[in-house]
Amino acid sequence: MKLKFDYNNMMESSIGSHGVKQSEIDKANKAHDAAYKEVIENSGKGWQEWTDTPLIGKSEIDELNAFGKSIRDKASSFVVLGIGGSALGPICVFNALLHLHHNELPKEMRKAPKLYVEDNIDPERMAALLDVIDVKTTYFNVITKSGETSETLSQFIILYNILKKAIGEKAAKEHIFVTTTVGKGALYAVAQKEGFKVFGIPAGVGGRFSVLSNVGLVPFAVMGVDIESMLYGARAMRTACERPDIKSNPALMTAFLQVKSMQAGKNISVMMPYADGLKTMADFYCQIWAESLGKAVNKAGKTVNCGQTPAKSLGVTDQHSQVQLYTEGPYDKVVTFIGVESFGDSVDIPADETADIGDFLKGHTLNELITAERKSTEFALTKAERSNFTILMPEVNAETIGELLMYFMYETAFAGAYLDIDTFNQPGVEEGKKATFAMIGRAGYEQKLQELESVKKNDAYIIK
Repeated sequence: MKLKFDYNNMMESSIGSHGVKQSEIDKANKAHDAAYKEVIENSGKGWQEWTDTPLIGKSEIDELNAFGKSIRDKASSFVVLGIGGSALGPICVFNALLHLHHNELPKEMRKAPKLYVEDNIDPERMAALLDVIDVKTTYFNVITKSGETSETLSQFIILYNILKKAIGEKAAKEHIFVTTTVGKGALYAVAQKEGFKVFGIPAGVGGRFSVLSNVGLVPFAVMGVDIESMLYGARAMRTACERPDIKSNPALMTAFLQVKSMQAGKNISVMMPYADGLKTMADFYCQIWAESLGKAVNKAGKTVNCGQTPAKSLGVTDQHSQVQLYTEGPYDKVVTFIGVESFGDSVDIPADETADIGDFLKGHTLNELITAERKSTEFALTKAERSNFTILMPEVNAETIGELLMYFMYETAFAGAYLDIDTFNQPGVEEGKKATFAMIGRAGYEQKLQELESVKKNDAYIIK
């Protein structure tokens, strides 16, 4: 394991009465054991098949890389169609591992097609995409676990129609490949009929836990990401999360500290990476934390309405927009910093005597400055007795990103086990999906439509 986890500032010894007592950790051995066993004993089973996603063999990796290269060699643009877990995983990895201005680089510097991950159905966004791609040389990866996702299917229908008109039906089929559950769902049936190449998603891998399955690996291979190193890092974290002693298990420890914080009224979890490449890692975290832990009932059916609201923040940017609230507002937050020890580039601040300003900065680097700002914000929060902890990455590369993603998945699973909820379902999301089907006129949802139409709004409460 390359990552380090510093939870000093979650503890009473650092932040006083707002922190967790060491005795609380020591006295919770039964809870630790129960949470650990629930996750580890179910590893690779049911909805925990995600724990095995890093274990694919070299031959499978080689096949993915060969396919990826075949697309990369002929595509001017590569478009991922997906939403939720089908998009957030690829987005955060691409943001971390590709050049921050990938699409603006000259072709000879990119070494991969231009990339677009379309995770919304705003009509202006679709129109804008069509303005910047040449569909004749663009390839599309359509991703939906269920094969029934309205947003993704609508995108597919639009783009497949455009492709067929532009290059003919036979050629259009070669420009689309599908990632979905094999043998299930409308998308799989269409893929079989049309002859699209299909990549499967294991039945027990839910969308928000799918980044290290074909959901992520296929687009990573197309863009030339080192998936072998990423899976190596994920396996290293898997091993660390299988340690039974909470003091050496990063995900078990931080899950417990977060749950204790929730119980103490800290209902907001702020994810604050100090690297632009990790900005969208906070989006990944927000989905997996919110959708997994926000539940109305526990496993016994008792109403608990539990969960912790995740919030996104970016260091240094949001020191100038959010940190004032974090240091002096309500004691209702836990801030997680992600720090990077060694950046991929170093930029000097020149000792330029012609610029009579900022003498204290001259001779230093932006690397030193961003690290100093992270540590200073940590200090300020700690001094104000605000809960915070730091995940420290030696550098951002495929291996450490694999570790980080696996850590978030295990931390979420352990937190759900401590809370005694079903971490892997999403009944609130499903209700919204059913309502959408009804409103758009899908057969079989007539009763739901009647329910929707029975809801009346009072005009007195509408300002015009």
